[in-house]
Amino acid sequence: MRGLALHWKILIGLVAGTAVGMLVNLFGAEWTALAAGSGALGWLGELIVGLNAFVGDVFVRGLRFIAVPIVLFSLVAGVSSVRDLRKLSRIGGKTVSIYVGTTATAITLGLVLVNLLGPGEGFDPAMRDALGAAQAEVAEERIARAQAPDVWDTLLNIVPENPFNALAEGNMLQVVFFALVLGIVLTLVRPERADPVVAFAQGMSDAFIEFVHLVMRIAPYAVFALIAGVVGQLGLGVLQPLIGYCIAVVAGLAVLIFGFYPLVLRLLTPIGYRQFFRGISQAQLLAFSSSSSSATLPVTMEVAERNLGVSEQAAGFILPLGATINMDGTALYQGVAAVFIAQMYGMELGLSGQLTIVLTATLASIGTAGVPGVGLIMLVIVLEAVGIPLEGIAVILGVDRILDMCRTAANVTGDCMVACVVAHSEGELHPPVAREPQPAG
Repeated sequence: MRGLALHWKILIGLVAGTAVGMLVNLFGAEWTALAAGSGALGWLGELIVGLNAFVGDVFVRGLRFIAVPIVLFSLVAGVSSVRDLRKLSRIGGKTVSIYVGTTATAITLGLVLVNLLGPGEGFDPAMRDALGAAQAEVAEERIARAQAPDVWDTLLNIVPENPFNALAEGNMLQVVFFALVLGIVLTLVRPERADPVVAFAQGMSDAFIEFVHLVMRIAPYAVFALIAGVVGQLGLGVLQPLIGYCIAVVAGLAVLIFGFYPLVLRLLTPIGYRQFFRGISQAQLLAFSSSSSSATLPVTMEVAERNLGVSEQAAGFILPLGATINMDGTALYQGVAAVFIAQMYGMELGLSGQLTIVLTATLASIGTAGVPGVGLIMLVIVLEAVGIPLEGIAVILGVDRILDMCRTAANVTGDCMVACVVAHSEGELHPPVAREPQPAG
């Protein structure tokens, strides 16, 4: 293992975790009896279960611990060193415009696929009711948490009432706003007073980047633990009744990741297919394992800077914004899920209904936290906008955790693509200057 690159170690952990998870799922009764038993075997079973959960959870917590300070300090240092507000506003305008455009494209792609494949047409009503009843309680809780977006409230929520609350709660969009404002006002302060603050921010940014390197040393083991836990709990049998729906979602995400994003890069940047995917593989695998673009953010920023050549200033602004408002994979899934549920209930969605899905899902994705399971809450908003029964959410809830992993990988891939495009347009994309470090172990 010492001679392998880190992304290969993570991939090995992913495959091994899936295999172990399947074994646990297949022999669940025996495993439960072992973990619950008395004596040495019971103690050993309890230790293995607890240790597996602990390793995965502590790794995700470590990444979330890093995310907010690394965004704050890197953005403050980057913005205050630019001293060109016109350039900053230009980068912001490009970033938001491309994010909104790719999100709308992703939803449209999902709608085209689900209409072509028709996975919900002829769905057995008895199976639909059985799946819905099994997840009804969880679905009701998700529905209760949903709230229709308001344009003005969404914009107002960008501005924190208390920046320290935003930091404590990990509200990334408000953290980005706070860091931008602080970086801008530092350019207005006399250099002899501003320079120590800028130097402190740069030093802290460098320190947290080193922290990322330390946390990544346990990434292969953490990925194993996270995947083994998910597969062990769900198994792959849960996919069987909804295989058509899952194929539609995964096929759309595959086209998005391996077709649309590389095509945009090919047209607008000098980055090739192999360089892009080899460069972001660590972030993709971690996004898949954790189902959280926010938790993956420190690694996303690191690989974009080190492997793709995006400048620290551009990465520190574009990627945190993307982890908050750019939900391409989630948006595609919402389009597929909405039409699938409508097909299950024999509803016809015309052109106006599907356009409403595109507009509602695009708006719902802005300001939504990049945490596991948030896509279902956004889906409630989309279904309500076009009058589709919310009870259908309970039917697809059983496979949502697995699909959430796939769509988070798409979200992170989209973030990296946009960072490269915007950075290249601003002369902030440079050839990588260092090879990936090879951590021991």
